[in-house]
Amino acid sequence: MQRRQLLQGAIGAAAATTLGAQAQPAGGFPSKPIRLVIAFPAGGPTDITMRQLAENASKVLGQPVIVENKPGAGGTLPAQMLQTSPADGYLVAQIPLGVFRIGYTTKVAWDPVKDIRYVINLTGYAFGIVVPSNSPIKNWNDFVAYARANPGKLSYGSTGTLTSPHLTTELVAQKLGIELNHVPYKGSADLMQAVIGGHVMAAADSTGFAQQVAAGNLRVLNTWGEQRLDKFPDAPTLKELGLDIVQNSPFGIGAPRDTPPEVVKALHDAFKKGMDDPAYVQALGRYDMLPIYMDSARYARFAQETVTREKALIDKLGLAKPV
Repeated sequence: MQRRQLLQGAIGAAAATTLGAQAQPAGGFPSKPIRLVIAFPAGGPTDITMRQLAENASKVLGQPVIVENKPGAGGTLPAQMLQTSPADGYLVAQIPLGVFRIGYTTKVAWDPVKDIRYVINLTGYAFGIVVPSNSPIKNWNDFVAYARANPGKLSYGSTGTLTSPHLTTELVAQKLGIELNHVPYKGSADLMQAVIGGHVMAAADSTGFAQQVAAGNLRVLNTWGEQRLDKFPDAPTLKELGLDIVQNSPFGIGAPRDTPPEVVKALHDAFKKGMDDPAYVQALGRYDMLPIYMDSARYARFAQETVTREKALIDKLGLAKPV
């Protein structure tokens, strides 16, 4: 009920927002289309919600915001593109949480805090673990019991190595003393096909699985938020299952490091108005996602704080890169 009220309140507040023509910043930015590169394939919740946001922001900017999909590498490819792109505001990128781990897990020549200009944080995912509806695993206790009886044989898919679904599931496994077999995919669409097709026994994903659950193809074993989701009231949270873990993996938009402040402000203001539009709030609601707004300064601080926090997780799981 609380979550529904939050969503309705966000939609109600957004109803007063208009996306009419806005004054352009000094220098006439933008004077051509803007590319928004996202970290996951077409057809998943990230793609669908970001395309709605891009459409809304286009109305404010007076230029198209064109979404491009660059899946793979744990969601870090768009951020890597920022390192070689002109700092003029015409290429911006989704920044998933995996970007804040890359310095600890991969040898890269750039710093995720210093070498990205943080524009705006947008939202976060609602996650959970699902199994096929015909699986003999009927609930979370069954899942854990099977894993304990068959070490390393319970396969699960995620949206990529070192993504939040992967790392959180491995943290859960470590806390429970079980061993799982991880299989990475490029995004939710591919992952859903794999679990429904029986290629993996379970999937850890955002609630892009909701449609398949509604169709009777999948069963939800748990969700990862503070509270149960309205869509899946029978699925317990990890906290209810005795695991002190909450994961919603906030993400936003970044630009190349030296992007001028006035361009960053223009981008921030346009995407903020796009966030406030009811069409975007409703698109998020289809996947049990809520707006998580941070302005540019707060988002930059969040990046620094998260890099520090994620190091502890990487170290705990023993996944740090070799020195």
